[in-house]
Amino acid sequence: MDAWEAIILGIIQGFTEFLPVSSSGHLELGKAILGDTSVPEESLLFTVILHFATALSTLVVFRKDVWEIISGLLKFKWNEETQFTVKIIVSMLPAVIIGLLFEEQLESFFGGNIAFVGAMLIVTAVLLWFADRAKSTGKPVTFKNAFIIGISQAIAMLPGISRSGATISTSVLLGNDKSKAARFSFLMVVPLIFGKIAKDILSGDLASESANFSTLGLGFIAAFVSGLIACTWMISLVRKSKLRYFAVYCIIVGIIAIAVGLYQ
Repeated sequence: MDAWEAIILGIIQGFTEFLPVSSSGHLELGKAILGDTSVPEESLLFTVILHFATALSTLVVFRKDVWEIISGLLKFKWNEETQFTVKIIVSMLPAVIIGLLFEEQLESFFGGNIAFVGAMLIVTAVLLWFADRAKSTGKPVTFKNAFIIGISQAIAMLPGISRSGATISTSVLLGNDKSKAARFSFLMVVPLIFGKIAKDILSGDLASESANFSTLGLGFIAAFVSGLIACTWMISLVRKSKLRYFAVYCIIVGIIAIAVGLYQ
């Protein structure tokens, strides 16, 4: 993988992590188009670096929220910040359980199966279309909502199902306030990303001896900067109910991906 490929994939990861179009699906499509020939361990290391970059961009955008949560927890009281943290933990449970029990089965979907990615992008489009037409009741995210949204996040572990699209759509369809839905969606994934990174590091699956750190650095910077832009932009788009445009995009890309995958 050369420098330009790293930058391109970093930008793809940064934008698609927050925009409801599936970062994992686009990374698979991007690698297929660029003809990624990196060995699995090097590819995994690069993917981990990109996810770390987008997790950091989330913390930067929501730094005030994160600080309020930490400050609330330090008070050792059952306040709004503490409840929000518990809701985040509840939302993580489905993805953690499925990730631990079906890790090998999930990894089998990340082998360049472009047709499958295309089909899942169309599923994402349907979710976004219904969510865009849903009326926001202004309700906060409840503990029950958090678990249901967590199930959506678990399903979004499949390439082509947008994590942000699935979780925000589910939250909005449950009647939650759109701005709060976006905030909860972006913050709920941060612990999972850091947890996955820690697991990959401890497992010894990451190959760093032969890694090109300048290339990894370029990918990191590209993902971090594009992530900052996309995260801020997405909050505004959700508030203005403009998810339908992403639904159309996912349908178009999905159909193209299926056609290419079937005729390869």
